[in-house]
Amino acid sequence: MNSNAAEPAIADTASVPGAPVEHALKPRGVAGRLRARLGRLRADEARMTAVRDSWLALWTSRVFVWAVGVGTVATLGFGPARTALDPPGITRGFGWLGDLLAAPVARWDSAWYLVIARYGYRPDLTPFTSPRTAFFPLYPLGVRIIGWTGVPLILAGVLLSLAAFGLALYGIHRLASLELSRSARSVTRGRSADAARLAVLVMALSPMAFYFSAVYSESLYLALSVGLFWSARNGRWAWVGVLGALAGATRSTGLVLMLPAAIIYLYGPREDRPPDLAVARARSSRVASGGPLSGARMRGLLAALRPRYRLRRDVLWLALMPAGVVVYCTWLALSGGEALGPYHAAAAWDRHLVGPFVGVWDGATAAFDGARQLLSFQRAHVYFPLAGGDPFVAAWHNLFTLAFLAAAVPAIIGVLRRLPLAYGAYAIAALVLPLSDPVAPEPLQSIPRYLVVLFPLGIWMGSWLAEHPRAQRPALAVSALVMAFFLAEFATWHWVA
Repeated sequence: MNSNAAEPAIADTASVPGAPVEHALKPRGVAGRLRARLGRLRADEARMTAVRDSWLALWTSRVFVWAVGVGTVATLGFGPARTALDPPGITRGFGWLGDLLAAPVARWDSAWYLVIARYGYRPDLTPFTSPRTAFFPLYPLGVRIIGWTGVPLILAGVLLSLAAFGLALYGIHRLASLELSRSARSVTRGRSADAARLAVLVMALSPMAFYFSAVYSESLYLALSVGLFWSARNGRWAWVGVLGALAGATRSTGLVLMLPAAIIYLYGPREDRPPDLAVARARSSRVASGGPLSGARMRGLLAALRPRYRLRRDVLWLALMPAGVVVYCTWLALSGGEALGPYHAAAAWDRHLVGPFVGVWDGATAAFDGARQLLSFQRAHVYFPLAGGDPFVAAWHNLFTLAFLAAAVPAIIGVLRRLPLAYGAYAIAALVLPLSDPVAPEPLQSIPRYLVVLFPLGIWMGSWLAEHPRAQRPALAVSALVMAFFLAEFATWHWVA
């Protein structure tokens, strides 16, 4: 209880003859416990700051998203012929106003999630329904549960996405404050509050951030991954196991979260207890800066790699993390489908496994050929394999997806230099699958959307902007304008990512 609430409670107790003071101070009932928790929340300045900054970023960015999306469709129309999966009553058929309001949130993959939420996976109808299995079940299940209350499925998806995005922004703020306040850079430590505020703004206004309020799984996966990092940093390993399992049931890359969880468990940093084994930092740094790989240097490297925390029984919670994927694949197999169907279904989108990060070379080659296509000013001769559609559009896609990947490289380097190792390892590992399983005509397809959920990049960008005040407004404004452009494309049924 804080000092502002103590005196009234004591005064109320004094008015009751013979009533012990300590009994009056204890909250009674559910309402009393809720008031006590709210009181503790208001008394915690760090939490209240995170709530205020996250709420501001959430509502301002979403108002911007709907204004741009609805304004674009009201001005330019609903766009080209819809060749993607779009059954009536899924993303359209709600009247002029309903279709207009759905434009910024229900396009492309949204139809798959809504079909699954309404009709299920139907593995018994394979191969006709096999592409559905590429969309993991937790998000459409959440949409379906909310829809049981009578809420239309599109609105249910938006509500789920918004709630998850709000929680994710709050968690990013808390993580940024925690990590940057302990940064080795004195400049960063002094600006950790500004960096946390800017980190949530960067995430909310990033070029692909309109997916966070759309009927897509991005916001749910983001919230689960942020929650997992926060739980691991505070030694809540049961929550790490549960959140990891849920993340694995949300996206195919959810299993990647096992890597940062293991790194934090073994190497930290951790808030729950001090390290079991101290690391000889000075010795390892001297050895690392030495010359040839001598015996002493090798011993120093091995000492630096030695885990700082011993294994305890709570490490068993990490074994729960693959449970989401295992349960989903097992259910498919028992329901008449294929156990590995979620990974084989990617072939429906021309994805093919080529090897770790080989997609980077393929993407660079496709972007070069795309530039040649655009500079040729003709469509008769196509410089790259084309699955269909306009070669100029495919060329543009190959160029801007490579630009997004190139922009992520310095951000990942910044994460590795400024944040604990687990954050950088997560960012790199999360890109292994899409960069090793490219799409034939557009090798880096969807890379911008995969990057938007990598919150360590947003935390690094927030810290960089905190150190460069003059760049803050221009950077956020440019990012918002780029998001407006891609959102206008998305709302009018042009493929973005």
